[in-house]
Amino acid sequence: MHFVCYTGIENLLDELPGDIDVLFISAFTRSAQLAYAISNMYQMRRTVTVLGWPHARCYPEDAQKYFDYVLGFTDKRLVEDLLCGCAQQRPFGVFLSAAKQPSYLPGVGARWKFIAATLAKTPTRIKFVPMIGSLGCPYSCSFCIDSTIDYQPLGYEQIGEDLKFIHKNMPNPMVGWHDPNFGIKFDEYLSVIEEAAPDGSVPFIAESSLSLLSEKNVIRLGKAGCVAALPGVESWYGMGGKSGTGRRQGAEKVLQVSDHINMILRHIPYVQTNFVLGLDDDVGGEPFELTKKFIDLTPGAFPAYSLLSAFGEAAPLNVELQREGRVLGFPFFFLDNNKSMNVRPKNYEWPEFYDYLIDLMKHSFSLKTVSRRFLATDRPLAKIMNVLRACSSEGYFRLQYHKHLRRLMDTDRPLRNYLEQETDIIPDFHVNKIMDSLGSCAEFLPEGAIEHDQNAYLKKTEREMRVKVPAV
Repeated sequence: MHFVCYTGIENLLDELPGDIDVLFISAFTRSAQLAYAISNMYQMRRTVTVLGWPHARCYPEDAQKYFDYVLGFTDKRLVEDLLCGCAQQRPFGVFLSAAKQPSYLPGVGARWKFIAATLAKTPTRIKFVPMIGSLGCPYSCSFCIDSTIDYQPLGYEQIGEDLKFIHKNMPNPMVGWHDPNFGIKFDEYLSVIEEAAPDGSVPFIAESSLSLLSEKNVIRLGKAGCVAALPGVESWYGMGGKSGTGRRQGAEKVLQVSDHINMILRHIPYVQTNFVLGLDDDVGGEPFELTKKFIDLTPGAFPAYSLLSAFGEAAPLNVELQREGRVLGFPFFFLDNNKSMNVRPKNYEWPEFYDYLIDLMKHSFSLKTVSRRFLATDRPLAKIMNVLRACSSEGYFRLQYHKHLRRLMDTDRPLRNYLEQETDIIPDFHVNKIMDSLGSCAEFLPEGAIEHDQNAYLKKTEREMRVKVPAV
């Protein structure tokens, strides 16, 4: 068996093995075109190809055009059954799914040879071992892929063994928890970490909801080794349960969240606050001005902005957005929450929305704001991270990208027509970006793989409804 983790900097064709019987690809939607090209290349060699991970769950019918098998929920038995009877499925692949998420995942020890090979590629001295302690989510954010998936903690004993293994086998150990919301069962999780890695001997980063981060819990997290927390603020008008703000909205919520984040920063060196822009509750300039006010009140926190995106079948909300005709068919390459917003804003015209977005990002990553963020912490690593991220694709270069796209809205008529849903023809700007990103894999991209039916989920839902409701 061969394992390849593509980080984006390697020559992928050199990394991939040659003569194999079955190819499994795990991909986010932003990597779908690359995954399709690789699958096509191997299918030419009569290799059976299988797709899993988020893109397979979000766009199964589209993926079935380019893979022999597309997997939804996947457990060990499903993989074993597939390997026992797999065969080429042309021209349309087979969708397979387990009844639910697996109850067990292989531990770090079992995966170490793959983890070590991936860490060896990391150019920096800071290396994170990916771990996950739970699946699903207890919250119901309408835009989230886990919003309808029951929360399910994985085995605490396995987590403890994994942390001990990392501490023993990795110099300067560090863990990145991939739980959508880390620490839902806070006492149980922290007890395991404290016992397996006492005195913060295995530092970690985690994404958690503000409602869980009381000062008591934050102090305990800091002592247990948490060096970075990534809470979701999301919106100034909704999701009060997740942020622990109840019915507070607008300026009142800004003040409460700012006080909360400043408290966290007293005990945890680094905090990233996550926002979703373009939600239907947003109207006019107020939500952007409130975010700017939050940044001024909370200088130590790094703001991360996502654009509202509807990933196929990821969430029930997407059916309604498609029914309203508000979902655009942006190529998958641009669906990374940043390059494009594939949901037409409810309360903004496109130029207006991007003007507000650009103004917010200018404020967030101005020299004055970055300097205040640098001075707001006495932790050297946090200082460096805040500056580097502000100067990278998360800050300055993303701002330049949005400014360029905004200019094209005034000068590139085909692109503007596409945004206004007056045409379905993918603009040259988007096509050229995709082909450049594929590099030497571009020649293997199947015909038609740049386009997809953005309303496939709605059509599938309506087909299923017609089957369930007998004619009278």
